[in-house]
Amino acid sequence: MRHLLTAVCATAILAVPMVSMAQEASGGGSGPVRSAADRLRNANAEQVERNWARATPEEKEVTTSHSITAHGRTMRYKATAGTLTIRDDAGMPTASLFYVAYTLDGQPVGRRPVTYLYNGGPGSPTVWLHMGAFGPVRVLTDDPVVERPAPFNVGPNDMTLLDKTDLVFIDMVGAGYSRPLAETPGSAFWGVDQDADAFTRAIMRYTSKFNRWSSPKYVLGESYGTLRTGAVAHQLESRGMSLNGVILLSSIMNYGVRQPGYAQNFITLLPTYAATAWYHNKVPNRPATVEAHVQRARDFAMGPYAAALAKGHMISDAERAQIAQQMSELIGVSPTFIDNANLRVELSPFRKELLRDRRETIGRLDTRYLGMDADAVGGAPEEDPSSSAITGAYFGVFNDYIANTLNFRTDMDYRQSARGLPGFNWNWSHRPPVGGMQTTPNTAVDLATTMRRNPHLKVLALNGYYDAATPFFSTEYDLAQMMLEPHLRRNLEFTYYEGGHMMYTSRKALEELHVDLARFYDETQNGGVR
Repeated sequence: MRHLLTAVCATAILAVPMVSMAQEASGGGSGPVRSAADRLRNANAEQVERNWARATPEEKEVTTSHSITAHGRTMRYKATAGTLTIRDDAGMPTASLFYVAYTLDGQPVGRRPVTYLYNGGPGSPTVWLHMGAFGPVRVLTDDPVVERPAPFNVGPNDMTLLDKTDLVFIDMVGAGYSRPLAETPGSAFWGVDQDADAFTRAIMRYTSKFNRWSSPKYVLGESYGTLRTGAVAHQLESRGMSLNGVILLSSIMNYGVRQPGYAQNFITLLPTYAATAWYHNKVPNRPATVEAHVQRARDFAMGPYAAALAKGHMISDAERAQIAQQMSELIGVSPTFIDNANLRVELSPFRKELLRDRRETIGRLDTRYLGMDADAVGGAPEEDPSSSAITGAYFGVFNDYIANTLNFRTDMDYRQSARGLPGFNWNWSHRPPVGGMQTTPNTAVDLATTMRRNPHLKVLALNGYYDAATPFFSTEYDLAQMMLEPHLRRNLEFTYYEGGHMMYTSRKALEELHVDLARFYDETQNGGVR
């Protein structure tokens, strides 16, 4: 027993300096011992922190000088790729929005128009308008065919809008290089009103930072960007910025009509079906022009067709058969197919049916594009060939262009979409300036209110005949519900092109777009005074 006690005491005595040595090795005092695992974890955290590719509140900008020959002259311009930090009402930074701005050299800033442009989705960055339509460099598309992979067909855009206006292309939060900041989640920006507020703050930030308050100002949105524009125009007006012009490219401003049980979507799609059948030569006694065939479809849609749909299942057999036959002659599918659809032909089945005899499908964004499915018996196409045909070229060109021509470098990925990110669940509710909360948005209400407050505001709606995503007749219908007084209706104009959702992929349509937009800028940049 005495030997055992001696051994225990000796062990205790030996342990004292060992614990002391361990404490000294860990910094001494009373701190806990850091294990090798703790040290490795902390070292890894520090390395992750140093290499974390994320946006910062500090605004970044890189400016380069360029020139282009377009519209009969050589134009020298500056390109600025950078970020705009937006803040909440307390001044805290909440998001960093990426933009690319083009400004013409030698122009008085106070008189030079500036246009803020964005795409839609919701979730898309502003690549399509930038690299396909109005920027000084363009993916050189024309015919509705699949674009080849690298090396891409890209070059100067001699139809750029830079001759008429400076251009600022802005990406929404979560797309492109735009990111939320600090603890602000992306979901704080992913809704109709939240997204419009972010763009309003970004536009006002750019306007203040670059002294553009005296410039004639425009917003140009495409697709969902047109719905955004209705809200942004109103928010800008409410915060002290009156616009000279609003440009709506491939519009959808009212999502309410797309709910099940409403006939309006079938009515407004029918003229697009007719244009598509005309293009693919599926129309008997085919008129010489698409415009003539489309007008026949408009008249039928708002007359006999609307009346027939309003009757629902109370329609007589004779009237039902007559309507199916008339529809068949306009849109190129059989009366039996139309009757089986209860006269209500959905878009996806139409895209599968029209060219089923050729084992081909047609596009949604642009019904001129052709696709191939694994079989010809399904009820809907497997994909949208008008989207997949050009996406690789656009993003391939942009990633090369932004880094190697505009010299903007970052470790962040240029996101093709915010969709699929954690928390991306779009909030479709909208509070308009008049009336109660909308569960599905209609920002034509916001735009109408803005036009009443600013009677000098002009609105131009640009439409593609072969756009089945945002049909041109739907735009006509939505804007006709704005209930403008006669003197304000003159401020609303529509133009049409033989193209699809992105009609500018057609060279001919792009040329016509520039003619119409050049005239619009000339007529509006002095507040309507000529």
